[in-house]
Amino acid sequence: MKFCYNPSMCPVDQYTALAHGAEQLGFNSLALPDSLSFPEHSSSKYPYNGSGSRDFLKGQPFVEPMVAIPFLAAHTKTLRFVTSVYKLAVRQPLVVAKQLSSLLSLCGDRLDFGVGISPWPEDFEGCQIPWEKRGQRLNEQIDILRGLLSGDFFSYQGQQLSIDSMQLCPTPEFALPILIGGHSDAALKRAARLGDGWIGAGASLDEYRQLIDTLKEYRKVYEREHLPFRIQVASGDVFSQRGLDALTEMGVDECHVAFRNAYEDGVDQSSLAQKQDQLACFAQRFMS
Repeated sequence: MKFCYNPSMCPVDQYTALAHGAEQLGFNSLALPDSLSFPEHSSSKYPYNGSGSRDFLKGQPFVEPMVAIPFLAAHTKTLRFVTSVYKLAVRQPLVVAKQLSSLLSLCGDRLDFGVGISPWPEDFEGCQIPWEKRGQRLNEQIDILRGLLSGDFFSYQGQQLSIDSMQLCPTPEFALPILIGGHSDAALKRAARLGDGWIGAGASLDEYRQLIDTLKEYRKVYEREHLPFRIQVASGDVFSQRGLDALTEMGVDECHVAFRNAYEDGVDQSSLAQKQDQLACFAQRFMS
């Protein structure tokens, strides 16, 4: 089992020391969430907590992953990074492909690119992107990213998106792992058909077992069960050996470790020293 440290929207000035500390302790990666803004008014509900409230996001310091990752990569040597998850559906695919090609060329193979659809209509409005058919848009964006990152001339004609033949330079010599986030049936099918892996968050052991079993069935349907596939989950059960054993048995490759519930605990008030102690205690107990 590999472990990914999720600082859960910690104060911005703590990221560098926490990334370095996680690397030194043997964590495989560090997770960065993504949020564009906090609209003053919204009728939509958050899909990954019980109440659906989005109040927990107010005042939370979200750094832009495409800015934070190269900065933190320059302060570490082997630590990987995970976007969990990047709201790709509201971005322009050519711009994202150029950001990724530059990042990977500078930092090497140290990124798992977790992507998903923003649950907030306001994100789409703010980015001037249609809310309708957002799932289909995401599917086409993934195709475009793969094509542009290949380094070859690439053109695309989809139902929503199209680009004339073009080439990016520089591009990496390795394929970027694209992991799909989400628990809906559409997200699971997308992960099985298009993804190199899946990211889950906030589910119970029984729920994860059912979700992963469904993923395996869909991968068979799409005849992709023979291909490498990474499963990452965020789970409170990571803090018990019984929970870790159960997650391993399900086929989870990497667990995200967070020491607070950002959905309920509000803005992070803990000190850097407290976080460093939490990391060290977890590593000693479960990673030694």
